[in-house]
Amino acid sequence: MSESTQAWVAAGVRAVIGTHTQAQDAGRTDDIVALYTPDAVLELPGTDPLQGHDALRAAFKGWEPTQPQLHVVTNTVVTSTGPDEARAVSDVLFLQRGDEGWAPQLVGHYDDSFRRVGGSWLIQHRKTEYQV
Repeated sequence: MSESTQAWVAAGVRAVIGTHTQAQDAGRTDDIVALYTPDAVLELPGTDPLQGHDALRAAFKGWEPTQPQLHVVTNTVVTSTGPDEARAVSDVLFLQRGDEGWAPQLVGHYDDSFRRVGGSWLIQHRKTEYQV
């Protein structure tokens, strides 16, 4: 794979991660779900995996913010794994704003698999881990 192709893949994947983060912090559930393949799987600690748009929509609807929040996603490393597939690993810091200002709530890690569908990169699988 050429350097320019790898850069194009990385830019597309990072755009999906950023769009997801901003939509999640704004409570835009349908925008989040649109970033996943129809058969996508989301794994979170302590819960059964969620699979498919209906399960994802119900979960993200239940997680809509009730106070200002911010996911800071950083240290993202993107790797092409095939002509229409990529993987990204990222660190995440989740903050919420309360009466005394912004406060960290958790630190975690995303392990994402992407598939290019119809020219767009979509999340096929996300595994989230929390660090204590």
